[in-house]
Amino acid sequence: MAQRDYPYADDEFDAPADPDAPRGVHRAPRSAWSRWWPFLAVLILAPALAFAAVTYLSGTRGGDGASDQPGSNPSASAPTQGGSASPTEGAEGQEEPSPGDTEEQPTAEPELGTPVVVLNAAGVNGLAARMSEKLQGVGFTSVEAQTFTGTPPASSVVYYDSEDLEATARLVADTLGIDAVELSQADAGGGVTVVLTTDPDA
Repeated sequence: MAQRDYPYADDEFDAPADPDAPRGVHRAPRSAWSRWWPFLAVLILAPALAFAAVTYLSGTRGGDGASDQPGSNPSASAPTQGGSASPTEGAEGQEEPSPGDTEEQPTAEPELGTPVVVLNAAGVNGLAARMSEKLQGVGFTSVEAQTFTGTPPASSVVYYDSEDLEATARLVADTLGIDAVELSQADAGGGVTVVLTTDPDA
């Protein structure tokens, strides 16, 4: 319908709108803080809530953690009534040493066939021959009596050539009554050598 055919008089609704007046619904512009504070709240509260939850769950499990261990037996670690556990408790599976383990290993047997040289450095006539007869009397089969030459030791001594002849040298020393027994390849002569500076029987 054309405006000229409109039968009613103009009123306030027919007045033209002010071009400068706001049209429709308008909201005031939002500040930056109002737009960002929800995100900041999530970033702060989410870790705090997660930490609180973990702490709470850890605390509830900490009290009974020992009983949750597989194979744990609280009664096994509790002291017995009236005193401590007996010495035999907890020692199962440990093998006690047999008497043979604590004993010293047997020493080597004397070799009676070892060459033994008896040297007379005491100046006593027939001393070396007499001591040689003593050694033969206990079973030595290769004994030789000679006269010592050179500078004699301070006291009578039995020299042996190697460690496996120590038992043989000690038997010689015990038989002749000599205290000193020394390992010396240079003085033993390949076996056992006795140097007599005095008469053991005197």
